[in-house]
Amino acid sequence: MKQISAIDIEWKPNKDSNVPMYRQIVKFVSDKVASGEWPIGTRLPSQRELSAIFEVNRSTVTTAIDELTSYGIVSGRHGAGTQISSNTWSLLLPDNSEWNSYLSSGFFQENKAIVQSINRLEFTENVIRIGTGEIDPRLFPRDMWKDILLKVSNRLTSLGYLENLGLSELRQAISNHLEKFGIYASPDNILITSGSLQALQLISVSLLKHGSTVYTEAPSYLKSLEMFQSAGMKLSGVPIDHQGLEYWKLSRNQDEHNALYTIPTNHNPTGITMSEDRRQDLMKYCNDNGLPIIEDGAYQELCYDGESPTTLKSLDENGMVIHLGTASKTLAPGLRIGWVVADKPIVDRLGDIKMQMDYGASSLSQWAMAEFLNSGVYDEYVDDLRKILKKRRDAALDNLTKYFSDIATWKKPTGGFYIWLTFNKKIKIEKLFEIAANAGILLNPGDIYDFKENRSLRLSFAYVSSSEFDQAIKRLSEIIKSKFL
Repeated sequence: MKQISAIDIEWKPNKDSNVPMYRQIVKFVSDKVASGEWPIGTRLPSQRELSAIFEVNRSTVTTAIDELTSYGIVSGRHGAGTQISSNTWSLLLPDNSEWNSYLSSGFFQENKAIVQSINRLEFTENVIRIGTGEIDPRLFPRDMWKDILLKVSNRLTSLGYLENLGLSELRQAISNHLEKFGIYASPDNILITSGSLQALQLISVSLLKHGSTVYTEAPSYLKSLEMFQSAGMKLSGVPIDHQGLEYWKLSRNQDEHNALYTIPTNHNPTGITMSEDRRQDLMKYCNDNGLPIIEDGAYQELCYDGESPTTLKSLDENGMVIHLGTASKTLAPGLRIGWVVADKPIVDRLGDIKMQMDYGASSLSQWAMAEFLNSGVYDEYVDDLRKILKKRRDAALDNLTKYFSDIATWKKPTGGFYIWLTFNKKIKIEKLFEIAANAGILLNPGDIYDFKENRSLRLSFAYVSSSEFDQAIKRLSEIIKSKFL
């Protein structure tokens, strides 16, 4: 980290204010960092000098520095004094957003009507689900899981509550697992959540401010949720091309409380994987503009054509990236196991709020997942899963070429679950959804993921067999050509 010379300070706390002077100092430093006037690496005067500059007792300065350190905004390095160490997520901690009011006021907005219909139809018999963002339950490793549960049952003495960050053995196992993706995080930098959705909820009610903007790809999985809007935030779509997010189209008028949510690898819903150059450029842009990142790595392990690309978290030198992971897309959503990787002050804040929400993810699921990872069986299982899903993807692409080449376009995804299909002519997607549902085919219309009306579908080859996908796609093409063209 580049060290920057110490700065001159002319400001003094207001001794007549009702706000404690140490809190005024915390806000003063936070504002200087947020504005970009004090970049990462800026060296602060000694505590003795600050005491003289602010005309306060040294204990007041010590208290302020300790609080700034607890947030991760400043850090002390041997021989280098106190320096600015973060200019993104840590700045949101002093605000201490009033998240309790969210929990008690029934703030969640209703899902869109079509999303509610999808949620209901997913549990209807004799429906082929070719848009579902879930792994085929028939691929669940039942025999492996029986062995894991047997081993766990022999070790368990109770199923009591676990520590606030989650089972230490699981956090250590995830720490080891993440090294495969260039993420070196200690267990203290990992929080176990009840899936990635809960991680997003925790972030929305505890780190982001009411009225702030969350930028995301357009289209985006996030647009199908009402989570951030319910917490009083705005979603802003950023165009995406074949290399990923077009970061240069982000608003230049950044507020320190804004954030970027992105799925750079095997994007949901488009299937696009961000190029390595685009990742480097995006990180530089966000560093230069102080824009913190939420990286959703739900599909990071499901790459079928070559190695997994570099994670944004592995490029993070300043604690600006919060990385989300989950077992839902590789193993089973019913386990409700996800994780957050971030600087310790952020993880501690989220962990405190999670304990107040549900007092921890399932103890049994955590013990089982830890055993699954530590035994090496998980890696063996995922290797086999990738081979199966790659065959399903290739078969799905062949079927689309057979039935849709004259009426739609799509790109070959390098991994994940999804193919983003766009019709050549305008089609009333909601009407198509209704007719297809009556014919026993459940679709995921592209409109629910976008910031404007489109003529696309999110297709998934992960939940159905190749023969089931072929059957549904053939019938769907017949419906479209007879009813819409």
